Amino acid sequence: MIRHLVLFKLNEGVRRDDPRVVAGVQAFEELEKAIPELRFWECAWNISDRPIAYDFAINSAVDDAEALQRYLDHPAHQAGVAQWREFATWVIADYPF
Repeated sequence: MIRHLVLFKLNEGVRRDDPRVVAGVQAFEELEKAIPELRFWECAWNISDRPIAYDFAINSAVDDAEALQRYLDHPAHQAGVAQWREFATWVIADYPF
């Protein structure tokens, strides 16, 4: 299996209650039901206030590299990514486990 981790940092001046952010979170919350390749899915706001902390996280798992690519290419995922591009940056890590 492959773990897919994503950490999001809201852009300067963007708040969690911004309507774009609220819609983006909802789009990601709905991915679990929309994308059959996902074997594990959770997403949530960070609770740490440390300066190095990111704001939002996705922790997910898929069966293999092909399933990861199908997830990445899925229209629902692409739509969510397009929303988040408007107000955040992110880093990812994909690794076998």
